[in-house]
Amino acid sequence: MEFIIFLTLAYLIGSIPTAVLVSKHFFGIDIREHGSGNAGATNSFRIMGKKAGIFVMVIDMLKGVIAVNLAHLTSLDWDLQRELIVNLQIGLGMCAILGHVFPIWAGFRGGKGVATLFGMILGIHPQVALFLVIVFMVMLLLTKYVSLSSITASLAFPLLLFFFFTEQEVLYKIFAIATACLVVLTHHKNINRLIQGNESQVRLRKNKPGNNDEE
Repeated sequence: MEFIIFLTLAYLIGSIPTAVLVSKHFFGIDIREHGSGNAGATNSFRIMGKKAGIFVMVIDMLKGVIAVNLAHLTSLDWDLQRELIVNLQIGLGMCAILGHVFPIWAGFRGGKGVATLFGMILGIHPQVALFLVIVFMVMLLLTKYVSLSSITASLAFPLLLFFFFTEQEVLYKIFAIATACLVVLTHHKNINRLIQGNESQVRLRKNKPGNNDEE
């Protein structure tokens, strides 16, 4: 019963529709009716500008961080039940991501959950998160494609666990592989546009509605 309560709480935290709230209260629009139609950080950057985009990205990341740290409030022993705790953190993080993608507070229409996913990894394994940031930023600086940077970082996630950090928890490894596959699948439209050469590049300034890049 204890775990069910915390998993539900993680979903509710993830459901906080940051981009929707910011767009409605400060810009008088619904972010989901502009650009890619996603309530995420990338679309916020493109539609509402740099400051709003950064705010949305940080809050969406914090949703993942806070969700996995709910494990600290349980009765589990962090010294004796490490594997169970990591498994619970994965479950909490996934619930937060589910909430971000299907937010109960915003008609179940959210974003793709990349920022919340990163926050989840940051909360569980900060060292891995740091390397993923480096991979993401290097790719972004080289290509200016947010979608390609997200895909590259997601593919680097399981590689880091298997060959660099040698993580022992089996479920964590399975989660990393599943995450990479999921990010690639959810970015299939972006991949098609990249292949066709018409994917939008990031611009850290306020933009008019209508861009196609997605988070």
